[in-house]
Amino acid sequence: MDKEKINELWGKYKDIIPYVFWGVMTTLVNIFSYWLCNSVFKWDIMPATIMAQFLSIVFAYLTNRKWVFHSQASTFKEYASEIASFFAARIGTALLDMAIMFIFAEQMHLNSMVIKILANVVVVIVNYVASKFWIFKSKDSE
Repeated sequence: MDKEKINELWGKYKDIIPYVFWGVMTTLVNIFSYWLCNSVFKWDIMPATIMAQFLSIVFAYLTNRKWVFHSQASTFKEYASEIASFFAARIGTALLDMAIMFIFAEQMHLNSMVIKILANVVVVIVNYVASKFWIFKSKDSE
């Protein structure tokens, strides 16, 4: 593959490649935090899910704003709007994760780690769409 083709592919997927990497890292933070709280600290499913979501949301904001969507926020108002939008969207998907965990792990007694992993697949997709088209949209696209 020549350099021109690589540059073309990078231009086409420049947001998706780092999002997938940092999304995997965020998912690992979420799953590891859940495992730590649930299996090691013996927390119940829902408190462990809430803590895992909180830690992964903070991690995701820091990595997404800098290395995925290259935030252009420069004023307090822009930062505040970005943070509020990010946390609102992530709280929404955290509630989705909690609903999935409650229904399938808590109520149906399916393997909570398997359900946690499957819930994260859904959450990552929804989070990408929200981040790309709502939270970190570039000033050029407005």
